[in-house]
Amino acid sequence: MPVYEYTALDMSGKKVSGIIDTESAMTARQKLRSSNIFPVSIKEVYADTVSKEPGSLSISVSNPFARVKPSDISMMTRQLATLISAGFPLVSAIYSLISQTKSRQLKRTLSQIKDLIEEGSSFADALSGYPGIFPSIYTNMVRAGESSGTLEIVLERLADITEKQRTLMLKVRSIMYYPVVMFTIATFVLYFMLVFLVPRLTTIFSDLEQVLPLPTRLLISSSNFFSTYWWLLLIVILVSGGTFYGIRKTSKGLYFIDKWTLKLPFFGSLFEKLSISRFARTLGSLLENGVSMLTALDIVKNVVGNSLIAETIEKSAIEVEKGHGLSEALGAYKVFPDLTVQMIQVGEHSGDLESMLNKIADIYENEVELTAVGITSLLEPAIVVIMAVVIGFIVLSIALPIMEMNQLVR
Repeated sequence: MPVYEYTALDMSGKKVSGIIDTESAMTARQKLRSSNIFPVSIKEVYADTVSKEPGSLSISVSNPFARVKPSDISMMTRQLATLISAGFPLVSAIYSLISQTKSRQLKRTLSQIKDLIEEGSSFADALSGYPGIFPSIYTNMVRAGESSGTLEIVLERLADITEKQRTLMLKVRSIMYYPVVMFTIATFVLYFMLVFLVPRLTTIFSDLEQVLPLPTRLLISSSNFFSTYWWLLLIVILVSGGTFYGIRKTSKGLYFIDKWTLKLPFFGSLFEKLSISRFARTLGSLLENGVSMLTALDIVKNVVGNSLIAETIEKSAIEVEKGHGLSEALGAYKVFPDLTVQMIQVGEHSGDLESMLNKIADIYENEVELTAVGITSLLEPAIVVIMAVVIGFIVLSIALPIMEMNQLVR
């Protein structure tokens, strides 16, 4: 059924707005007037475009470039948990959220989900029709919450997971933002100097009938190269970027890149800790909410963000299915850090694996922040030193022939 957003006036002349689902805009106006609300404008937010058969899931046909932000999902999840805890039925709670949601894509999706629930689908089944918005961890935790009757608690935990992961990524990005900006500005400054400033300064040496110093000749050659063959440099950058992107699109290429990413100095440790923190936080939350170990591992391998670690989790799941412990299975492949394996082993022996996984996540999330700060503290002076060396070389290259000219004049 189509959903319409409306702006209207009530009996006292006060402006009100909201949503209404009905067959057409004309029917929407009639319904509003019968409730003593006089519509000023009505616009359609979502309309069914796929026939729905009993038990089937609708398919979203909205703009493929539209994207729902993780922050919108997190806020919606938190609000939904609050409304359900306050005693709202699920359909009523979702209906209330539609008008409060700013994202048009999420608004349409929630409208479709509400319709599916009213037609008899479970909340988890309705969510599973939108994997691009609600990942498998979300759907499986909701399914576990519906089965155990603790949906509001599960939604609160989902909101916590989403917010923690988003906060961690924002911290890492904000820490790394400054050196990236510094490097970009330094690159443009050096290019400007070589292409525009150096040729103007070195023209005074063109009439000299003496051999220029080696640094000066190198500087002039570099300037001429970047001025003449800038298009070649651009092609190399574009081809390299396209090749890298193409390799990442293949499973073998992605595996190779992810494997060597973990071996990078400084950054390898950061990426590894990020993946381990995601693994521990997600697995711990799934197990806490009653998801089976094998199902949880199948979900977790898709959220760690590294093919090598995901492959290790997949292989470990096979060993767990055979009856081996998780710590034993992970430890056999020598990919996970020893500390992680040992803490999981302690959790298995104590019967409190979920709590131990959350502690592992806390440890590695703190380590990610510290590692990012450490990398930044090294990158900033390194960029400054490189800039100083390059600019010093340029100054020296220009100053040397001038000093020789002064000596000849004397």
